[in-house]
Amino acid sequence: MKFKGVIFDLDGTLVNSLEDIADAMNSVLQGLSYPTHSYEAYQYFIGSGLRNLVSKSLPSTHNDEKQIDNCFHLMIEVYRDTCTHKTKPYDGIFELLDHLISRNMKLSVFSNKADELTKEITAALFPNYFDPIVGLTTESLKKPNPFEAVEISKSLGLKAEEIIFVGDSGIDMQTATNANIFAVGVLWGYRPKEELISNGAKYLLSHPLDLIPIL
Repeated sequence: MKFKGVIFDLDGTLVNSLEDIADAMNSVLQGLSYPTHSYEAYQYFIGSGLRNLVSKSLPSTHNDEKQIDNCFHLMIEVYRDTCTHKTKPYDGIFELLDHLISRNMKLSVFSNKADELTKEITAALFPNYFDPIVGLTTESLKKPNPFEAVEISKSLGLKAEEIIFVGDSGIDMQTATNANIFAVGVLWGYRPKEELISNGAKYLLSHPLDLIPIL
């Protein structure tokens, strides 16, 4: 089956957004006199949505639902204004996207980041490359739930087996597998190779242009 479309994860796949996310959350933690975390620690907080990241960032003594909700809203307020300060595409991403466009591939973004922020960041850094751009609107629909991936395939007018899902985490690989989409893991993101393989990656990329041979 010839591949006709690619769904990309955003954070850790298309863009390195780690420092903007970490800085925003650490700003909230500092304001509350809570311990902050290193960028390395945030690599393992990212991937299941920002609310989940907030929960992982808070001290266990202040991790009730009310505090998580409060800090989530504070974090979003900070991050909304700073989400593209340090965030940038990984080397080789634009070359890959231009190649895919030249082959008339349909391109989409599916992220567990809040929908508003997913659309804002993608539109700012990649104007006119992706449609649809889908972020998290409902907690129950976040990856690895395949619902949105299936809806994207319908929107693209493609069968699941005609699509590649590119992501940097085990959750992304699970999502692709759950949607019967070809799972491709990237090695420049936030998670180790072993996590990608154990969660169903069928192919691994060391550089964005490594995707081209499987098309």
